[in-house]
Amino acid sequence: MDYKESVNYIFGHTNYEMIPRVPHTEAQYDLRRVYEMLERIGNPHRKARALHVTGTNGKGSTAAMLSSVLTAAGFITGLYTSPHLITMRERFRVDGQMIEESEVAEVMSRLRPEIEAVNESGAYGKLTVFEILTGLCFAYFSDKDCHFQVMEVGMGGRFDATNVIQPEICCLTSINLDHTEVLGDTVTKIAAEKAGIIKPGCTVVSHPQTEEADKVIRETCREKGVDLIRVGKDVTVHSLGHDLDHQELEVKGRLNSYRISIPLLGQYQLDNTAAAVAGIEVLIEKGVKISTESLLRGLAGVDFPGRMQIIHRNPLVVVDGGHNPGAAQRLKEAVTEYFKPENSILIIGISNDKDIAGIVRELSPIFKQVIATRANNPRSTSPALLAAEFTKYGIEAQVTENVFQALSKALAIAQGDDLVCATGSLFVVGEAIGYFNAEGKRALKVN
Repeated sequence: MDYKESVNYIFGHTNYEMIPRVPHTEAQYDLRRVYEMLERIGNPHRKARALHVTGTNGKGSTAAMLSSVLTAAGFITGLYTSPHLITMRERFRVDGQMIEESEVAEVMSRLRPEIEAVNESGAYGKLTVFEILTGLCFAYFSDKDCHFQVMEVGMGGRFDATNVIQPEICCLTSINLDHTEVLGDTVTKIAAEKAGIIKPGCTVVSHPQTEEADKVIRETCREKGVDLIRVGKDVTVHSLGHDLDHQELEVKGRLNSYRISIPLLGQYQLDNTAAAVAGIEVLIEKGVKISTESLLRGLAGVDFPGRMQIIHRNPLVVVDGGHNPGAAQRLKEAVTEYFKPENSILIIGISNDKDIAGIVRELSPIFKQVIATRANNPRSTSPALLAAEFTKYGIEAQVTENVFQALSKALAIAQGDDLVCATGSLFVVGEAIGYFNAEGKRALKVN
């Protein structure tokens, strides 16, 4: 198979990223079929040391930070994240570099017969898109002789395809209500799903959590007999200032204190950074040779597009994948703190399985003009329905049928000092970045 054939083959399977409200049960997400696929290709998931990251918000940034530090320390490090913004290849990185098209084709040529054998037997159901991508990930990281693999959970944790690993560190970022029709309608239920990645032998690092989530995490750690390190208690962080390109912060870890510079914006990145430092310190305690200089250099060089990212200036265009009320609140705080615009234009598209009312409630106070749109995704909410939600707050939103139209309209309206913010979904963010790629205004390296 060539690259295009490989992509078409993968996405020809059931894709839960495009299908909302699939019950999160073992019948739908049976990990035995993932184990069977991996056993057929030599269990590549067991080759590299593993770090596992889940949570509602911040898991991708935290995973990217951990990976960047390990790479800076000289270890061959794989990073698996989802979803992708522009190309599927973004999901698979080794030492910061995306998988090549030829490598996708080569791995999938080996993997396809095993996928079909698993599907034909049908003993545990058929493999899904994300499960196949996860198999591709493990095979690729094995081919590259990775020392470490940093795995971001796709959704939940307990039944996620990444949960076949035996991690040394489990990191749980902030847990809020999201995917409620799939993971559960309370923070306690969602936390239980996410705590499903905790296994005996690991060390758990947790963001500051609500009382309900914290209780679930503490009880799970006690049941599994593992240590728990909590950001805000065992490891602390505070801001030392910021500009539009980076922010300075101090993290007081259990082993040392660090003055850190990161290129990611937003107050919420402080907890992500502290969690990454806590995880790295655990590895140091295990004998992994990571110097303070490597830690600082890795965090200073972390790259994770689509989160409070400036993709154009004059006017300022910012994208952020705020897809739930908690993330929208963080976006609101960041816009107020970092940009303080006199005039702001919101471009928003939200998936129809999200808390639309909650997201709109958070964002409506700070945006004077709104353009409701939709990503090219079957889960996208009708722009007209989004616009109707904003009328409850006295905002007459304009409507466009795609992100390119929305950006064109916003840029025609915006003056030099105005802020344009595109958010509501990582699918919207990816298309916004693609708009500027197409115009030659944004050099995102996708090859």
